[in-house]
Amino acid sequence: MTDQLTPVLTRNWGTERSWMIDSYLNQGGYAGLKRALTLTPEAVMNEVKDAQLRGRGGAGFPTGLKWSFVPQDNPNPKYLVVNGDESEPGTCKDIPLMMASPHTLIEGVIISAYAIKAHTAFIYIRGEVVHPIRRVRQAVTEAYANGLLGTNILGSGYDLDIIVHSGAGAYICGEETALLNSLEGRRGQPRLRPPFPAVAGLYASPTVINNVESIASVPSILAYGKDWFTAMGSEKSKGFTIYSLSGHVHHPGQYEAPLGITMRDLLALAGGIRPGHELKFFTPGGSSTPILTADDLDVVLDYEGLAAKGTMLGTKAMQVFDETVSVVRTTKRWVEFYKHESCGKCTPCREGTWWLVQILDRLEKGQGHPGDVDALLTVCSTISGKSFCTLAEGAVACVTSAVQHFRSEFEAGLTTPAWELLPYGASSAFAQADSEVAA
Repeated sequence: MTDQLTPVLTRNWGTERSWMIDSYLNQGGYAGLKRALTLTPEAVMNEVKDAQLRGRGGAGFPTGLKWSFVPQDNPNPKYLVVNGDESEPGTCKDIPLMMASPHTLIEGVIISAYAIKAHTAFIYIRGEVVHPIRRVRQAVTEAYANGLLGTNILGSGYDLDIIVHSGAGAYICGEETALLNSLEGRRGQPRLRPPFPAVAGLYASPTVINNVESIASVPSILAYGKDWFTAMGSEKSKGFTIYSLSGHVHHPGQYEAPLGITMRDLLALAGGIRPGHELKFFTPGGSSTPILTADDLDVVLDYEGLAAKGTMLGTKAMQVFDETVSVVRTTKRWVEFYKHESCGKCTPCREGTWWLVQILDRLEKGQGHPGDVDALLTVCSTISGKSFCTLAEGAVACVTSAVQHFRSEFEAGLTTPAWELLPYGASSAFAQADSEVAA
């Protein structure tokens, strides 16, 4: 693995007015697009395939391979849809990327749409994040004004229009088929598959859906080449990515590094756990991924390394918790989120998450019933694998992994409230920050 810090996506974040096109061009922006337009769409697709870029939104599916599923003999229009509905608890990478350097995303959209021969692209952004929506729309306007969008882009004969769509604010719309329903003006609920979006997606036409960071990683591949990209990362997880660290770390924030870094190294970059405390557990990829503990500090943070530990890289959202935190309370808060955000389409998810909250509420209050901990696992087993999308799987993962690592803490909830075992005030990260400011 190369140097720990890899400023590629975040290289220009500290530049004055980095979101403006002049600043982006001065940093070498749109060089990847200029090279892409000298190649055939097939050659661009093969470049991304050979670079082994994998989706940065969760599952890690190969991006170029996903593009190749689009049937070019289909007479319907082809669409590219960018998933900017970032709402996984703890995740904060796509929103700052769109805020600081929206043209990185715009350039990636143009190259990606060219590769799949699409002439219309949509950027779907979570409706609550107003500032990134304004930034991206401004960047699209600037791109049109500079001949980078519209007809005959840079004299290449290629035409592309980008539409920035503000979502209605539902976590379920992070699921790609629910996102497509939302784009079409329908209720945001997952679709039954097949047909898959590559064949019948937006408006029943061939559609590619990629995460913001995935698309934003494409320009550098075209600008510097696949060999440059594959020189970073681990054996099967190539390139760089943005890790989000939050919680009880000294310097929470976004850290861009090659895939394959360890949590121990990331914590060191973030200044370690807050003074006087030690790591208890953390999420490797947001709350929908099974948690890990201090015993896993040296696990390689790539797709294969975390899969071997029974968890996922997911959105690379590392929520860090020290020994003052109640696992019961934390798990309850996560499941409350999934209960609220369930679209209600699947009975196991809709009803199961409600029952999980009821049991966790009793355990948090120290009013648990005998057998409640096993009941949690039973309800999880009736939810897992029985829903249209992975929202339910995320709700189950955080519960089962928490019980696996900290069963005694859950069993204590039969008699003792969680706030007596671990006073909530002690876990406040803000109290620590306030004391540092006062000093």
